Amino acid sequence: MTPNEVKAALGSGLLSFPVTTFTSDLKFDEAAYSAHIDWLDGFGAAALFAPGGTGEIFSLTPDEVAQVTKVAKKHAGKTPILGGAAYGTAMAVEMAKAAESAGADGILLLPPYLMFAEQAGLVAHVKAVCDAVGIGVVVYNRDNIILSADSVQRLADQCPNLIGFKDGHGEVDRVIEITTKLGDRLVYIGGMPTHELYAQAYFSGGVTTYSSAVFNFVPELAQKFYTALRANEKATTDQILKDFFFPLVELRNRKKGYAVSIIKAGLEARGRQAGPVRPPLTDLTGAEMDELKALIAKVA
Repeated sequence: MTPNEVKAALGSGLLSFPVTTFTSDLKFDEAAYSAHIDWLDGFGAAALFAPGGTGEIFSLTPDEVAQVTKVAKKHAGKTPILGGAAYGTAMAVEMAKAAESAGADGILLLPPYLMFAEQAGLVAHVKAVCDAVGIGVVVYNRDNIILSADSVQRLADQCPNLIGFKDGHGEVDRVIEITTKLGDRLVYIGGMPTHELYAQAYFSGGVTTYSSAVFNFVPELAQKFYTALRANEKATTDQILKDFFFPLVELRNRKKGYAVSIIKAGLEARGRQAGPVRPPLTDLTGAEMDELKALIAKVA
């Protein structure tokens, strides 16, 4: 796919990022991952990020990232796959090239590790990744890479294959400035943890799609919420928020790292294989798993 084709696909519907399945001894479980991608492919995601933050890219080796991307692409049918790149600039470039070689249709550039940098350095970082590949690149604005509107404009001018801006930082005023200044030059994606809670505010700022973590284990509900949101069916979205998302977030917020752990637990609760999270993350307790199963039973 060309960068513009990937851009159009990203803006056409709901997005998600599959969990990366592991065996009990924390090795990549290719069979379970293939089955998961096959299953998700039947629920109409516009594109999948594999692996992304919920896919535990931070716990994978670069070789594993390329392997996961290759498997996702093989089993995703016509669904576009965006591979992940992260860490320092040199490693991010290598990971982006490996994802392209593995067949990825685009790149999600996650934040660099540890260092906070000035805007000039962040621009150089993103540009280096864009220059290294021919496929489209989406920059993930959160944590150690918070770009100003001027920086995003500079990158859009210098990098023809920069196609998207995904925000997980939560400054809606900054997002509105970016969407207003750049217009349709980029596709704008919501990327807050459990973004359904923030989607209405982001829609008003010009961000009309987002990545849904819960699509991993309640894809029908995720699509129902997204469809109702786009149709401004507030009674439906409010009911789903009250019945499912608010209780889910209360459980998620009990411990650090549960934003990832609870998604894998959701798959296990539905009888699908996800495996444990890798350290330093921790899995839900047995009692918390029972709470999650009861919550899912109300909506699935």
